[in-house]
Amino acid sequence: MKVGVLALQGAFIEHIKILNELGIRGVEIRQLKDFSYNFDGLILPGGESTTIGKLLRELDLLYPIREQVVRGLPVFGTCAGMILLAKHIENQPEHYISTMDTRVTRNAYGRQYDSFNITAEFNKHLIEMPFIRAPYIKSVGNDVKVLATVHDKIVAVRQSNQLATAFHPELTKDYYVHNYFVKMIKGEI
Repeated sequence: MKVGVLALQGAFIEHIKILNELGIRGVEIRQLKDFSYNFDGLILPGGESTTIGKLLRELDLLYPIREQVVRGLPVFGTCAGMILLAKHIENQPEHYISTMDTRVTRNAYGRQYDSFNITAEFNKHLIEMPFIRAPYIKSVGNDVKVLATVHDKIVAVRQSNQLATAFHPELTKDYYVHNYFVKMIKGEI
């Protein structure tokens, strides 16, 4: 199995390390030619969504990624990756990949110094959730399954081949969320 990891910004190395520990080949995607490989899944890590969105356009990656997600490529977005997948972004007219029927509020939990860790349920399994200038999901469409809430805010969802979290599971030693994504890729869930 081979999973591409967008390597423009954020904790992409941490995602690759987890994939490798799970016996999955993680491949960095830095430019369009890197995306031409045949991937079983794709991870969109955290970072600054506006910057990543701008780079996706400049590197001609935005539409090829959108097309593959629409065709069914399993994708997992964390934090900024969740924003990139959202069809609606509060107080921002610009959208990016726009394949997930969610309305996201950027930097909803405040600034960098407002970052926090919490243990909460993801798909009925307790895990550690690091939030760093995190967004949350304000609303979801009918086909979106809520997997986690924190302080009455939606922080993890799944819609068909798409998984998104407001938190950073790659910054923990618990691989439950990555294993969940692998099971999605394999069609086990």
